[in-house]
Amino acid sequence: MQAREKPYAPSCDENKAPILDVIRPLFETARHLLEIGSGTGQHAVCFAAAMPHLTWQTSEVTENLPGIHAWLDEANLPNLIAPIALDVTRNWPDGPFDAVFSANTSHIMPIEAVEAMFQGVGRVLTPGGPFALYGPFNRNGTFTSDSNRRFDGWLKTQNPRMGVRDLADLQTMARNAGLSLVAEHPMPANNLTLIWQRDPV
Repeated sequence: MQAREKPYAPSCDENKAPILDVIRPLFETARHLLEIGSGTGQHAVCFAAAMPHLTWQTSEVTENLPGIHAWLDEANLPNLIAPIALDVTRNWPDGPFDAVFSANTSHIMPIEAVEAMFQGVGRVLTPGGPFALYGPFNRNGTFTSDSNRRFDGWLKTQNPRMGVRDLADLQTMARNAGLSLVAEHPMPANNLTLIWQRDPV
């Protein structure tokens, strides 16, 4: 059987160490995690290897699943299970999950899909569980750096429904989904890792 070709994103190698520094203590007591939008699968391989106590469930749109399979097959980690197809506006796994992680997704989704992502997280995350979201974000309607402004402009040339999202808008979506922002971690390249927690029921 011919081996699957592995996709590669340089940014994953560049940001995996600082992201891991944030999420390793955050997910210390979690046992079952859902990653939304696993991309190439590189993050999943790195983080699952670093946190062997944690069963890491990858997910992506259907057309990206073969690339994730290629990374997972090569890594052959017992806590890294086969990816599932996930369209945040429609088909969510049943859960519950002790934690949810997503990187570089909110700016490539249409805004209604971002809202659907928060609603879905609010349904599948256990009470008190963390949701870590990594990426570039605006604050109070303002770009936090020239590089993020340029990135937003480039995104909109690819699809006008893409764009760097404002933290205030995400806060509203999160509150409506029963999630509270508990931490903001500054990251390299003018990014943030935002940590929400599902409210007690």
